[in-house]
Amino acid sequence: MRISARLIFLFSLLHSLTSRAQAQRPDTTIIRYAGQLSGQYTSGGVNRTLLATTHNVTFLRGQHFGAPVNGSFSYGKQEKLLKEREFLFNATPYYWKGHFRAYGIGGYERSNLRGITGRVQLGLGPGWAFYTDSLGREVSLSNLFIREATYFQDGSERIVSRSSLRLKLVYSYRVFSLNSTTFYQPNLSGFDDYRVNQLTSLALRFTPRFAITANYIYTFESRVLEGKPRDNTNLTVGVAFSTK
Repeated sequence: MRISARLIFLFSLLHSLTSRAQAQRPDTTIIRYAGQLSGQYTSGGVNRTLLATTHNVTFLRGQHFGAPVNGSFSYGKQEKLLKEREFLFNATPYYWKGHFRAYGIGGYERSNLRGITGRVQLGLGPGWAFYTDSLGREVSLSNLFIREATYFQDGSERIVSRSSLRLKLVYSYRVFSLNSTTFYQPNLSGFDDYRVNQLTSLALRFTPRFAITANYIYTFESRVLEGKPRDNTNLTVGVAFSTK
């Protein structure tokens, strides 16, 4: 009887320690995906077609590490001539503790509209979340220092260092959600050379996974190839799919 009682006690103690260790070791990995497909068609004064798609995958590990990976592609014609063929890919792994964030970034871009055959970015920097909650709503500000190499269609190239200031707003209320990201990226050797990027997405969710979306995208670049536009604005409507 004493041996049985001891075995039962040891088993209970081992089970308690194991359960406590599992509760204190949040080592789960979460993968979230969101994809959007949108388009635009106009005729009359200007005949224009535009197709755009974006894909976002976020890897979350434990309580302090995350790695969002984002990709977008757009294809547009005006008067049946190819004008826009834009591709953008970037990864922004980060560490967070409380309100503090530490970011890294790696990105690649091609742009027919701005005459860019390839642009590579690498950088890192701090950030601060002014507000976050369990619903994913967020107000955060970050500033990364990046090294950038751009190769143009005319064979020229530019290698510069930039500051990348980002303001991110995420809000949701019932079936509506708003996601807005604004970048200001001046050249550290001359602030008259800068870029501004703004992306706002408004979604009306019909199910937990499907939504109707409206996207506003604005880009401005102070230095471009001769004959290329400095800014571009796209407003598209489409559908989105996401996982929890």
